[in-house]
Amino acid sequence: MGIGNRVNDNAETKITPKATAKPAQAEQQSEPLPEEIFVPVEPKFSFDDIILPARVREQILNAADYAENSKVVFEDWGLSETHKLSKRIGINLYGEPGTGKTMAAHAIAKHLKRKIIVVNYADIESKYVGETPKNIRKVFEAGKKTGSIIFFDEADAILSRRVTNMSNATDVSVNQTRSVMLMLMNEYQDFIIFATNFISNFDPAFMRRISMHVKFELPDEECRRLLWEKYIPKKLPTDLDAPDIAKKFEGISGSDISNAVLNAAFRAARKKLPSVPKDYFYQAVEEILESKRANALNGGDVEKRVVSKEYYDKQVEKISKSKRGKK
Repeated sequence: MGIGNRVNDNAETKITPKATAKPAQAEQQSEPLPEEIFVPVEPKFSFDDIILPARVREQILNAADYAENSKVVFEDWGLSETHKLSKRIGINLYGEPGTGKTMAAHAIAKHLKRKIIVVNYADIESKYVGETPKNIRKVFEAGKKTGSIIFFDEADAILSRRVTNMSNATDVSVNQTRSVMLMLMNEYQDFIIFATNFISNFDPAFMRRISMHVKFELPDEECRRLLWEKYIPKKLPTDLDAPDIAKKFEGISGSDISNAVLNAAFRAARKKLPSVPKDYFYQAVEEILESKRANALNGGDVEKRVVSKEYYDKQVEKISKSKRGKK
């Protein structure tokens, strides 16, 4: 239930292609992708940057300390002899979008004082059959060589269920990629972090190989209050009361709150107002919730949320006025 902005990680995984000479062959022949190097970067966030409920923070710190204490457990206490394949430490952060999973991955790396290699499926996927598994190998090679933590964002794209009824070369390639990933996870004796919005897509074989799963949920009222206070700068002129808006609106993530603050501020700036009225924040949140409901309806699932009696009464009053106006 870690809360925070969604971060675009494509900018963090730096891929430097090496120049390769084109073969003097017919143009229609497929060329493999140029060699790619996955470069570790410094973590962008620490635990001080994220607002997490106590339960989630404790689970994540347990996982981080597991990695930190592995030398004592496996080497000093001899568990490497009885648990030969257990030195790998996999943690999966799953749950609602915009709840801080990516930020938490960076915070874990920061806590361990290590660099992080952020991998999105787009970084390793190739249109050429057989190249994607090679790119996955390069990720693990880079992690081992640099001593960095490997972080697979949107991991369900890589750890999804294998195809049982293979009918074409693409299906074979998908299964080959999954098999290579399983093998590399078994061999890799270090920390790997996964994040996903869709844990139900994971293949059971991957689930068994991940040591810990931490569920991220939408923030409760106290976390929402802290988030509103976090994302509203002290210099911002506004009459918004953070406890009030935190109590008024449920069903929003930290990313939603961040966006609402931006939208309200830009709206006031466009109108040349000296301050940002609290109604602008309310309207921004209502627009976000409306878009979420529309998205849920399009997908066949309706999002349910609990609202206060005050909010319910105001909505009923709006509908009543609307009906009277049409008469």
